[in-house]
Amino acid sequence: MKILTKKSGLRGTLTVPGDKSISHRAIMFGALAEGTTTVHGFLKGADCLSTIDCFRRMGISIEEIDDTIYVHGKGLHGLSESISILDVGNSGTTTRLISGILAGQTFSSVLSGDASLNTRPMKRIMTPLSMMGADIESCKGNGCAPLVIKGKPLKAIHYNSPVASAQVKSCVLLAGLYADGETSVTEPALSRDHTERMLRSFGADIRSEGCTCTISPPETLHAQHIEVPGDISSAAFFIVAGLITPDSEIRIQNVGINPTRAGILNVCQAMGADITLENKREEGGEPVADLLVRSSQLIGTVIQGDIIPTLIDELPVIALMACFAKGETIIRDAHELRVKESDRIEIVSRNLQAMGADVIPTDDGFIINSTFGKEQIPALHGADIECSLDHRIAMTFSVAGINASGETRILDSDCVDVSYPGFFGEIGKLYK
Repeated sequence: MKILTKKSGLRGTLTVPGDKSISHRAIMFGALAEGTTTVHGFLKGADCLSTIDCFRRMGISIEEIDDTIYVHGKGLHGLSESISILDVGNSGTTTRLISGILAGQTFSSVLSGDASLNTRPMKRIMTPLSMMGADIESCKGNGCAPLVIKGKPLKAIHYNSPVASAQVKSCVLLAGLYADGETSVTEPALSRDHTERMLRSFGADIRSEGCTCTISPPETLHAQHIEVPGDISSAAFFIVAGLITPDSEIRIQNVGINPTRAGILNVCQAMGADITLENKREEGGEPVADLLVRSSQLIGTVIQGDIIPTLIDELPVIALMACFAKGETIIRDAHELRVKESDRIEIVSRNLQAMGADVIPTDDGFIINSTFGKEQIPALHGADIECSLDHRIAMTFSVAGINASGETRILDSDCVDVSYPGFFGEIGKLYK
């Protein structure tokens, strides 16, 4: 449990952990490539370590020397059958992406995770994989893990995904590595494109046009050196802390600003935030910058439509930010929040209400501070925060706690280790 009290004047420079999405993919694609892939800046959170463990169980040698991960790839057809269940922990990314890879192998696999993971919807990948001829079953018949995947030859398809999901898109594209022709995915809106960017760097023939992505099965993938930028999903907590905490100035170095991920920056701009992007550059095909964040007078906005997939993981802390904006903020089209590590619409609303915020949950989002025109924004007060073991909830309400009167107690705070093991130490440095 962590106890937080009200602070002001957050100041300092920090570097957030490596991007979780890119870290997962670097291990997976490195395992399927010929040669040794080196990964610098890898996120050593529990989710990404689950990916490493799964590939080690399938015969891939993965070493850590100093700050670099070495993935000794065996090629597209070099994986071997695990003698035990592949434990995906709490990682939905591991589960959904690795399923696409396993569907085209010559062996069978069983995937299972923790209690939370095993309640998350997997039908969204089972449907397109089955269309490709994959043999994939939910052990309990409920469309969730544990999953049994019996590898077999796959056929190419054009899949019209009902959801804009990078995990669904990536699963189908990775299965497409083993298909008998071109496989394509069309989404209702463009989701994050780390898979496309990185597969292209590994030598895959992958093309994007609008919301459609197409891959042709390659003969081989080639090992790469991957520089993992800082994760904007982790930076988001310090962005919001810097904006809503009085007299603050925080510089966050080396943050990935991929436009399919950086929707929070657009929302902050619409709300009047003082954020400057410095030292913009490109590393390993990914745009990167340093962010200078200063305390700001924020205004409410409407967040909906195609921007939602670019900030879905940041919506809990954006909802907190909206509590400090003058006027009303409405978040729509975020149904995906219902099926994350927790029901984030329900749990964010409940905890913000416990702290005195004016928040109304909806089926697909929130209405926040629906008191447009009032001069005074209601102050938050401390509360006991139940996180349902969801790392993003714990970090969101830690930021809330340093902007609330009294004590805020994060009851299951250890769950931050999933994506940001050093989070509490880092935030403590800013107000010492």
